[in-house]
Amino acid sequence: FQFTPHLVPMSRGILSTVYFKTSTGIDKLKEIYQEFYREEPFVRMRETAPSTSDVRGTNYCDIFVTKNENTGLATIISVIDNIGKGASGQAVQNMNIICGFEETSGLELPPLWP
Repeated sequence: FQFTPHLVPMSRGILSTVYFKTSTGIDKLKEIYQEFYREEPFVRMRETAPSTSDVRGTNYCDIFVTKNENTGLATIISVIDNIGKGASGQAVQNMNIICGFEETSGLELPPLWP
């Protein structure tokens, strides 16, 4: 398993790529991720690789799952806006859960840019 955060010249956002070997087929792998994140209001499973611009100004984490069946290497790409979904958004979300508030309170904002 290998985790690669990408450092690129952008004003906000984090794009990470995780690689790991698995014998699980791509369809089952996608199903596992879909099921795991099904009830998470701020996680969106994507059919194509996401960009940090897709989550700019939001509390979302977008995740893309793919696999090279020839090598058995799965690749997971995720993006967040580290200013929104970073420590501040995470703190508000955790406070909501701990205090019994709606988990999304104060966090459902429209994207800053289309």
